[in-house]
Amino acid sequence: MALTRDFKETVKGRAARDPSFAKAMLDEAATAFLNGEPHVARLILRDLVNASVGFEDLATQTNKPSKSLHRMLSERGNPSMDNLAAIFRVVSKILGVAFEARGIEAA
Repeated sequence: MALTRDFKETVKGRAARDPSFAKAMLDEAATAFLNGEPHVARLILRDLVNASVGFEDLATQTNKPSKSLHRMLSERGNPSMDNLAAIFRVVSKILGVAFEARGIEAA
């Protein structure tokens, strides 16, 4: 019988040991959010938080209860823009990423 690992555990492990993968996840979460897919962005952020900073440290750095952060980043979560910005700020700081917004030129 083949040994298998849970998908989420595989992603978490890779993000924890591979900084470029973790940064790509953060980029994907931001892109999903900006493309009108906030549910996808929340789930990617949840996995990334678990792999990097952890919910307890995130709670300390955002001054939000850990349980509230778990709910915000759940499938049915509904975080405010302020809370999302705080989460992105902490995770990007941990990963050493700076966001840059660029407009798309009209054709």
